[in-house]
Amino acid sequence: MAIKTAPAAYDEDTPRGFAFALVAYLLWGFLPFYMKAVAHIPAVEVVAHRVVWSVPIAAIVLILLGRTNDIRIALKTPRTLMMAMVTASIITINWGIYVWSIGAGRTVEAALGYYINPLFSIFLAAVLLKERLDRQQMISIALAVAAVALLAWESGGVPWVSVGLAGSWGFYAYFKKSLPIGPNQGFFLEVLILTVPAIGYIAYVEANGTGHFGDTGMTDVLLLLGCGVVTAVPLMIYANGAKLLRLSTIGIMQYIAPTLIFIIAVFIFKEPFGLYKMAAFILIWMALAIYTSSLLRNRKARQAAAAALTSG
Repeated sequence: MAIKTAPAAYDEDTPRGFAFALVAYLLWGFLPFYMKAVAHIPAVEVVAHRVVWSVPIAAIVLILLGRTNDIRIALKTPRTLMMAMVTASIITINWGIYVWSIGAGRTVEAALGYYINPLFSIFLAAVLLKERLDRQQMISIALAVAAVALLAWESGGVPWVSVGLAGSWGFYAYFKKSLPIGPNQGFFLEVLILTVPAIGYIAYVEANGTGHFGDTGMTDVLLLLGCGVVTAVPLMIYANGAKLLRLSTIGIMQYIAPTLIFIIAVFIFKEPFGLYKMAAFILIWMALAIYTSSLLRNRKARQAAAAALTSG
């Protein structure tokens, strides 16, 4: 889903940036429909095709933007390649959990995971970057932990889909900061690195007769080809929108996708949504309300300080 870390230096929201980000979040929000259509295909195979067919789309975008030289430099820089391997590995885990969860009828848990994500990112910043948490942020994290504990109590174990999605995306965004190239170039580099094992796996399942790229009909072929589009297009649209928006705006807009996923899970996929899950979501929504109000308050404070500095 969305890379939370947009360039923080951008001081003004633009209509173009808002439109790009909105389209990306809507596409991510409706992605469960596509993942449901490929639910009969093993998640690993779907992820492999997401990787392979994302490469030409990302390459075309970079050619049109004239950014191919960045890739040539990155391929000659060992540190950049190592960091891209790390982020590629983490995003593969995220995609795998997400694809599997939709097919397994656990879309509600996927939605919860992406709701938790911004709060987990705050926690990571405090632990790994030693950033100080304000009172509202600490309360938000405590409520998120309570929600996870509630679900663990209900199921008799950790709700690993939600925790796995939030954790993998949080670490992906954290390590993504270390890539010294733009988001579009970084995405292309990641899928390029993953292409070799992905092609190897596709060749293996096709050779032993368990693959779905040809033997099971043209519908599966088209669905697997489309995995590249549904993977690369929203991410690259978002990357361009994030550059034209404040970080606080992105922080608020990122709730669009999990909200749509939640609505689809409960009202269209008809997944079970009992008392414990309802209570957990209420806790998360409370946490996000507190977090968002803190985000907006800090934004207003910065604007007031900037205005005072300018007038002075």
